[in-house]
Amino acid sequence: MLLLLNASRAQSPSKSAIDNKISQVIKKMTLVEKIEMLHGNALFSSAGVKRLGIPELTCDDGPLGVREEVLRFDWKSANWTTDSATFLPNGSAIAATWNPAMAHAYGVVLGEEANARKKIVMLAPAFNICRVPLNGRTYEYYSEDPFLNAQLAVQAVKGIQSQHVAACIKHYALNNQEVNRNTVNVIADERALREIYLPAFKAAVQKGNAYTLMSAYNKVNGYWCSENDYLLNKILKKEWGFKGAVISDWGGTHNTVAAANNGLDIEMGSSGPYDQWYFAKPLLAAVKAGKVSVKTIDEKVRRILWVMYQTSMSANHPAGKISTPAHSQSAYNIAAQSIVLLKNDKLLLPLKTKSIKSIAVIGDNATRTFALGGFGAGVKAKYEITALAGLKSRMVSTADIRFAQGYRANYLASQTPEQNAGYDKPDKALIDEAVALAKTTDVALLFIGSNREFESEGGDRKDLTLPFGEQALVDAVTAANANTIIIVTAGAPYDLNKIKKNNHTIVWSWFNGSEGGNALADVLIGKINPSGKLPFTFPASLKDSPAFALDTYPGENLTTPYKEGILVGYRWFDTKKIEPAYCFGYGLSYTNFDYKALKTDKKAYRPGQQVSVTVTVKNTGAVDGMETVQLYVSKAKSAVQKPEKELKAFKKLMIKSGQTTPVILTIPVQDLAYYDVKSSSWKVEPGNYKLLAGTSSRDIKQVGAIAVSAK
Repeated sequence: MLLLLNASRAQSPSKSAIDNKISQVIKKMTLVEKIEMLHGNALFSSAGVKRLGIPELTCDDGPLGVREEVLRFDWKSANWTTDSATFLPNGSAIAATWNPAMAHAYGVVLGEEANARKKIVMLAPAFNICRVPLNGRTYEYYSEDPFLNAQLAVQAVKGIQSQHVAACIKHYALNNQEVNRNTVNVIADERALREIYLPAFKAAVQKGNAYTLMSAYNKVNGYWCSENDYLLNKILKKEWGFKGAVISDWGGTHNTVAAANNGLDIEMGSSGPYDQWYFAKPLLAAVKAGKVSVKTIDEKVRRILWVMYQTSMSANHPAGKISTPAHSQSAYNIAAQSIVLLKNDKLLLPLKTKSIKSIAVIGDNATRTFALGGFGAGVKAKYEITALAGLKSRMVSTADIRFAQGYRANYLASQTPEQNAGYDKPDKALIDEAVALAKTTDVALLFIGSNREFESEGGDRKDLTLPFGEQALVDAVTAANANTIIIVTAGAPYDLNKIKKNNHTIVWSWFNGSEGGNALADVLIGKINPSGKLPFTFPASLKDSPAFALDTYPGENLTTPYKEGILVGYRWFDTKKIEPAYCFGYGLSYTNFDYKALKTDKKAYRPGQQVSVTVTVKNTGAVDGMETVQLYVSKAKSAVQKPEKELKAFKKLMIKSGQTTPVILTIPVQDLAYYDVKSSSWKVEPGNYKLLAGTSSRDIKQVGAIAVSAK
């Protein structure tokens, strides 16, 4: 049998050949061997069958890069010297690029480094919808929009799996808050489920061919996600045709029979005894008692073996590589395209390097690294360029650069609120030191925002306030130096109202990976023209956000109803005419773009056809730049509730100074459909639709119209 399995590595067998081989293997296995494959046998692995040549299924955390090696049965470091990896930009940074090619590049790096570490399943990408701006994992997720999420998720999955490594898309589904995440019951209507929370998962499965999927901790409509027949069996496996394996989040399994019969394939967790887990001896007993069929067990094993034939048992499996110059370049490219210019009224940016002789660099975030911190996955980065180091590498020969800390980031996710008391208080001595420095320099670069301790898995922020007394620092330094530039480093929205009003220059960066400092420096000096666009709405007030406006967060009696339905993010703000601090899709450039002549290839369309939209974009400024053309669709008179507008297409492209470029975007008519709850089907409503092309959800430059017929 070992020869039979090894033969699969020598050539790429057809689908039917793989199915036949899997059937033969299953026939050779005992019931005990099968069940041992269905639960963890260590922290990051589940058992194989050595006598049949079936290896363990090894996995690792991955959203920010391949996690350092930990002990087999403990979260403590294994103290390897060969597991330093590339720190990749966080999820919302990838989303801010608005560039699926960047998501694909991210995936390739993750896949190559996973192979170098002999990891078969990477627990990434994570792309739950950003419903609540306070969510501790917003930095890890992508955006508030299902279409943007889907385009990025598909390419991230394809990138990872191009290296014969399984992507594990997560967390399925509606894992939108960390408060009570292990117990909360999410109540969502069918339209919201289908139109907002599931599209990216569907695309990752059907277009990305994701090999594995992780079930979320929470309940959805009364059932744990790890034993949710509707989500796992009916939608994922039957309706979408998912071929791979469903893996529980660590410790997210609650029952043996319900989980086994309702779609979970592998139970994972954080501690033993492994033979006592729900899918271990209790599952064996349930099969012998007739509560779970052998056919059900065989189907789970079949799915796991199918994943293995795509990965560890695939032909020509890549050896992998880790922390290469090419990986660093990918991290740099993603970071460079993610940085968002929020305000540049005084045109201080890009920095005039020939005339600036002295720079005050102020703020803890200028010297802080972000690869590690808080709960959840981090990376033992081979290196990480801080903002200060990046600036010095670019400007040390032309300007005197001096640093002041400005504030103490005295907050640890592992501490209690009592232990963290005072973290939000300004430090007068540090502020005085920063002000004294700022008064002596041509420019002050003030680095504020968050860090990986403050934004962390396992908890949500209490509000949108900037931490560590940073606003007091901003006020003082701004008063001391008229040329103060604010750089915010964070992974989620914060209250920037006062800064937006009082400060003329604002840049938004992220937890931007190993090359984050270099990418940021290149944006500040103009080597890179900023092209990032916000992937979620920044509310002016927390009460403006739908979950807070409707008082559904964090929920009562461990239940949170999603009363806003499909009106998530900008859909809510635009429909309700609420002015945000910064809107979805917003981001400035060092140049300007002029939109003209929106045209469609036809005026009327039928179901099954494709709308082709052309808009002419000219770079009217003096420098080359990348622009993201966003195309929204609106239908005013609808038989069902519709948002004011919905993103249906976008394209990012480089346009040289003075160049005029026709940009073609396509929308399948089917993508205009809404989910009809009565018929449990997607319906394209006939009638007139508006097409709105612009630079953000609120800055619409060109409007067109089409008609859609019923047949």
